[in-house]
Amino acid sequence: MHACMQDCQGKLMTSNANEKCEAFRICICEESREQSQKQEKEENMADKKLVEAITAMEDDFAQWYTDVVKKAELLDYTSIKGCMVFKPAGYAIWELIQRQMDDRFKATGVENVYLPMFIPESLLNKEKDHVEGFAPEVAWVTHGGLQPLQERLCVRPTSETLFCDYYKNAVQSYRDLPQICNQWCSVVRWEKETRPFLRSREFLWQEGHTAHATAEEAEERTIQMLNVYADFCEEVLAIPVIKGRKTDKEKFAGATATYTIEALMHDGKALQSGTSHNFGDGFAKTFGIQFTDKDNTLKYVHQTSWGTTTRLIGAVIMVHGDNSGLVLPPRIAPTQIMVIPIQQKKEGVLDKAYELKDRLGAFRVKVDDTDKSPGWKFSEQEMRGIPIRVEIGPKDIEAGKCVICRRDTREKIEVSLDEIETKAGEILDLMQKEMLEHAREHREEHTYEAKDMETFRKLFAEKSGFVKAMWCGEQACEDQIKEEMAVTSRCMPFEQEQIGETCVCCGKPAKKMVYWGRAY
Repeated sequence: MHACMQDCQGKLMTSNANEKCEAFRICICEESREQSQKQEKEENMADKKLVEAITAMEDDFAQWYTDVVKKAELLDYTSIKGCMVFKPAGYAIWELIQRQMDDRFKATGVENVYLPMFIPESLLNKEKDHVEGFAPEVAWVTHGGLQPLQERLCVRPTSETLFCDYYKNAVQSYRDLPQICNQWCSVVRWEKETRPFLRSREFLWQEGHTAHATAEEAEERTIQMLNVYADFCEEVLAIPVIKGRKTDKEKFAGATATYTIEALMHDGKALQSGTSHNFGDGFAKTFGIQFTDKDNTLKYVHQTSWGTTTRLIGAVIMVHGDNSGLVLPPRIAPTQIMVIPIQQKKEGVLDKAYELKDRLGAFRVKVDDTDKSPGWKFSEQEMRGIPIRVEIGPKDIEAGKCVICRRDTREKIEVSLDEIETKAGEILDLMQKEMLEHAREHREEHTYEAKDMETFRKLFAEKSGFVKAMWCGEQACEDQIKEEMAVTSRCMPFEQEQIGETCVCCGKPAKKMVYWGRAY
């Protein structure tokens, strides 16, 4: 029994009615205050305990990233080095990315297919440049059961050769074109160094492969799919990207041209977030993919290939996350709203929480009815990146309101229960928009210009981010910059700027403005 309650018992024996009421009022207030202080202390301890589990990104960005992946329970390691388990929270994000991206693909006429995961060695070896580009990362199957195979099988690192083999039989006439296919699958590349989502030996992706009657159609599709990726990143992932063409040094093995979208992470490193390749008729000539055109002559098809991977989840973490954990854009958040009942054991609180869940059924919503303290629940909701939480307790119910807290800004907004559906939707839309704006501001603040090599070196020595500089077009300058500063050309942007007249490296007349950066 609280000390003041013992004192009250004495007063009750000797005092009049007013004194009795006053004594109870004082002791109840005192006890309530202590309970409140105790709860607040528990909440602070819970928050501190969860946050301390994450390394501050300012101290060690790589460790911060790994901590967030593990603490938000997105992935787990396995006994096979470089291979990961997608836990429910991580796979749910990929499902939402996949579903929304697939809808955008199909709106452009794409059809999904599925091809085998094994490629005969003789088929892979048909395209010299292509196989040389992947040879160091290829995993081979040499036995079927106990019997050695007559020919080694490659576990697909990508499926260009398989699609070529397929199109060789599927395309006979101009009436069979265009072929606009995509497959959702996993691929295997035997990487030496791995990192969750960004680089693993087996990863999930989509790879589109198309065949066209003319070079113009192929180029149009190549750019079209790059724009689909760029729009998706900005509108769904809230990640701004730079669109452009890769240099010949950086293009895909076997491609005529490679186009890319490049995003800037919070630590100032670049992440290639999607690529689209124009193969011309090179693969078609190697694999014999011909068709009879309208003029009754045999012609080779022109092909494209384009892909994105689960590294998009890594991009979301590194663009939007903070020292409390994950921050998910609402459009890919498996849970968009978490309803957290306060003092849930009190009559009517849980019922009201579930009533709100039902009313918010247009969104992906859950109720946290566990027996953890409110502070722990708040910290857990923040750790997992859930966009908004709705706090509802006895006093809120009595006042006909609740509190909505945004994950990205931690802003708390009192909302009438009568307006909860409308307000929740408005806040989620605003959060999606402002997350993109914030990421774009960060990119602009960390994008610099260099007109000479001295400035170029100084920027990469002292700053982190993109550096825009002119380039002569010679690979020797690219090689020198990479060897000296561990910096690569990210892309030649479609929106060219004339920063100067000469190459930042050699001083010869410049041909293109290039975004340069350090990348994952």
